[in-house]
Order: sequence, then structure tokens, then C-alpha cells
Amino acid sequence: MELKRPRYITTTLPYVNADPHIGFALEIIQADALARYWRLLGYDVFFNTGTDEHGQKVAQKADEAGQDRQAYTDHYAAEFDRLKSALDLSYDRFIRTTQAEHKAAAQAMWRRCLEKGDIYKKKYQGLYCVGCEVFYQPTDLEEGNVCPIHQKPTELVEEENYFFRLSQYQAQLEELLSDPKRTLPNWQRQWALEFVRSGLEDISISREKTRMDWGVPVPDDDTQVMYVWFDALTNYISTLGWPEDEDGAFAKYWVEGETLQMAGKDQVRFQSIIWQAMLLSAELPLTDRIVYHGFINSGGQKMSKSLGNVISPYEMVERYGTDATRYILLRHVHPTEDSDLTWEKMDEYYTANLVNGLGNLTARIMKMCEAHLEAEDFPPLDPTTLDAPDMLNFQQAMDHIWRLVGALDERITETEPFKLIKTDPDAAKTILAELRADLLHIGRLLLPAMPETSVAIRQAVRANQKPENLFNRLEG
Repeated sequence: MELKRPRYITTTLPYVNADPHIGFALEIIQADALARYWRLLGYDVFFNTGTDEHGQKVAQKADEAGQDRQAYTDHYAAEFDRLKSALDLSYDRFIRTTQAEHKAAAQAMWRRCLEKGDIYKKKYQGLYCVGCEVFYQPTDLEEGNVCPIHQKPTELVEEENYFFRLSQYQAQLEELLSDPKRTLPNWQRQWALEFVRSGLEDISISREKTRMDWGVPVPDDDTQVMYVWFDALTNYISTLGWPEDEDGAFAKYWVEGETLQMAGKDQVRFQSIIWQAMLLSAELPLTDRIVYHGFINSGGQKMSKSLGNVISPYEMVERYGTDATRYILLRHVHPTEDSDLTWEKMDEYYTANLVNGLGNLTARIMKMCEAHLEAEDFPPLDPTTLDAPDMLNFQQAMDHIWRLVGALDERITETEPFKLIKTDPDAAKTILAELRADLLHIGRLLLPAMPETSVAIRQAVRANQKPENLFNRLEG
């Protein structure tokens, strides 16, 4: 019998300087679908998410709003945690980087790297983007020293900071990034590998407290606070109780288990390079796999409040419902490349594939079965029958399910059991029984992606009754 190692999955931690956006909704729904799928297959899964609450960007937003910084972060952390019910998420831990246990873990990580000889202090001058919370090299910026992500000029900053010897780990990172199984998609791995091969420089990992005081204090130096990324990246293990590990979760899921991190494509430098180097320095196990998704644009443009094209996950849920929102983001957004969504496109996906597709198919089959068949005692779910492709390719897995939906529609059209029941009832009942069994299979396949719809279909099949409409028609 195959030994099933525990599995750990985490999203990145979004900054609490704005409401949740559709890009993070994509990431956390992808992670949730994977966690649910693995649990169905019998794995012990730990699913982590949370909020990144320190740094200059957050401090500035709180100050602009005239709010206490902790109260400000409390408000936005609650907005992100509210996604759990809105998107029907199954995460095990929602970690906040302002929590005492996380701060202690970040300081423990600092001390480990310091003891290794990988942290030192020096004066530094560089081009800094507040939005990214990153010092950039001029070659990484656009004309006028403009940040390529935020399209705003960087600031020239000079101060004395602590630095991490990232350059010390160039060879080990090259070896890590040469393994195609550890970083997906391949083109992101190649970018990271080329970045490392071009030569790594040591990175600033602290800020002067007089300039930036909203962060985790540097151990034994009250004039400095930790760089937000050095603090935040440690969440992936602080969430498991590291370093004390009193309940053994860190040993179980990070050391002995299989670990997977989900992240956006703008995170490659942090997740695949800086975080892995920190783990190497602290002599802790590296992440087994990191998977990067693309961005979601709208109408061919990056979403922005000024353009009025921002799509909120809460607005999607209000218009389409939870499971339909999950469906749209899993099937109609490419798992690794950039995608484009508009309300018009989403209305079309919803109506064609859910209302007129899966919803109508379920109603047709169960209406005929309710009229002509007796209820059947189906065996419980056998996970080995979940024959969808690898759930890491979310679009492929969803397309597989919708091919089955289409095949059932075609079979009804070809066999016309609603007519055959009058001339050959036995043959018609055989067809209906097979349609019902195939619908149950579809319901089971949907469990990781669309949990509520899965339950509704399976309950309808077992009760042999036509359910209420799975998806209501849009108004207006």
C-alpha cells in the first residue's frame, strides 16, 4: 500500500492596503481546489493563507486614512478572512503577520541566519519602490527609473541597513532551479534560473526605524525593523508553529510532508530565490514545488480603479453565486498565463455553461428519472474513480468535466429517452439509469471545484428527484 505523505499548501499573503481583488481570489480558489482534491484522495492536508500586515505601503495607507495602524490592519484582515465564506474555502489556518507568534518566528529566522554569518550591516544607496517594497537595480527599471509593476518613479534612498548574503547561495539556487519539477510553469523557472545565473547581489533586509517603524523589530537592535519580505516569508513555517513546534505540525507537514506554494508571477524573485535562500541559511527544508499563476486583465487592460475596470470577487459572488465564481476562475482563467475577463464574458460563461449547460442537463435527467425510475442505493464515493486530469492544470480538469456534460447532452439528443419511454420503456429506463449514474459521476468530479453544486447533484441523484435550479438566470 502506497504511503501517503502529508501535504502542505499555501497561498501568498496579500498586503492589507486594499480590498481583496480577483487575482488573489484566483490564487486562493486554485489552492482550495487542490486541497479538497488531495483530501478526497486520502491525504492529510494543511492549507494555509492569511495577511501580510507590515511595511511602508501599509503604514502609509493607515496614516493617510488617519487610523491606528493595528486597527487599520484588523479591518482589512477581516475583509480577507471573509473570503472564506464568500468563496467556500477550506483553509486550516489564517495567519496574520502582526500576531505575536509570527513575530517571534520571524525573529528566530533572523537569529538563525545571523548565526550562520549571513547577516551583516552596511550603508546603502538604492532605488526603492514603495509599492513593491523593493530596492531595484537601474537595469530592472523602465525609463526614468519607473517601476515596471506600479508604473511609478522609484525613490533614491540612502541609509544603513542589515543585509542578507543572498550571493552566498547562488550555486545552490541554480541547482534548485534546474529541477523542472520544483518550479512551474517552465518559463517562470527559466526566468528565475537566468536571473540567478546573471549574478546575485546581497539584499537589504531591514529599514531604519526613524524612516519606517511599522514592522517586526530586529533582534538586539532597536534602531531597525525587518524588511517586510523577510518578515512575511517566514509565515509559511510560523503558521505551523515553528520554531518550537509544540504540536509537531512543522515536522509533520514541512519536514516530512510534501510542500507546495501558490503565487502570482510577480512573486518569482521572492518565493523561488529569496525565501529558498533564507531556508538554506536557516538549514531548513526547501519548498518542494512552487506554482505561479498569471495576471487577470479586463478589456485588454490592467485592472485599476481609475479605469473603472476592477472586478471584485465579492461582486462576482453577488451576481453569480459562490460556485459559479469558482467555476469562472478555474475554467476561464488560464492556470499560468495572463487572462482577460469582463462582465460581458463572465455573463456569457455563466449562462452558456452553467444555466443552459450543467444546470439544464441536471434538471432534464432528474425530471425524467423522477418520473420513470425508482431511487437507487448508489455506493459511496470511491476516490479512485476521480479520473480527472492532474488538478494542477485547473482548466484541463474543468474542460474534462464539461466534455462529460456535453457527452450526456448528446446522448439525450441521440436516444431521446423522453420519446422512447412510450415505445420501449425497458430500453428507455436503461438509458435513464446510465444517464443518472453518469450525472452522479460528474457531481463527484465537481467536488473539489464546485462543492455546493457537487452536493446538490449527488443529493438529487440519490433522492431521485429533480433539484431546485442549480443556477438562476441573470437579471438585467
